[in-house]
Amino acid sequence: MQRRWLGVIVWAAVLLQGCSLEKLYQLQQRRKPSPYEQVEFTELTKRYMEKERTYPLEGIYSVSGSVTKKGKSFLSNTEKEKTADYRENYAKVAIVHDARNTGREYIEISLNKEYQSSYSVIGEFNTASGGNLLVYKHFEGKNKSTSFTFAIDKGSDILEGIRTENEGGTVVTYKLTYVKLYPK
Repeated sequence: MQRRWLGVIVWAAVLLQGCSLEKLYQLQQRRKPSPYEQVEFTELTKRYMEKERTYPLEGIYSVSGSVTKKGKSFLSNTEKEKTADYRENYAKVAIVHDARNTGREYIEISLNKEYQSSYSVIGEFNTASGGNLLVYKHFEGKNKSTSFTFAIDKGSDILEGIRTENEGGTVVTYKLTYVKLYPK
């Protein structure tokens, strides 16, 4: 019986410790004084954008998205369109030029979590058709990705991307809107 209780206590301790390791690391980093100036990744990205030669697409963006469905209603020939999902400012990302000759021009880095030791590349952009269109590949789990086509307005700080799919008799349109926060 004692062995069983000991096993339960050890198992619970390991579980509790695993859940809070990231939080503990964050607290230690905040408390630990450093003789050096500390720079967060977002601030480092802003400093990078302030350099003399930047690419026009580079920056920190707020991302909004919507999903609309368009199709004929049941027992009627009239077409209906409805917004199935809408999220405003659901993500913050950095788009940075990738000079490593990897077959992509820009990478998209998620800035949603702070105090990370590394940040995830969640997408890539490549220009097409004389520089007025962007092809965006968004990475998802299990080696899956989705693609969007973005129109570029050189004088604007807004990128809009669209992807459409046919699901039976319904056309589903996914729209992403990127609003540049920095640099303006």
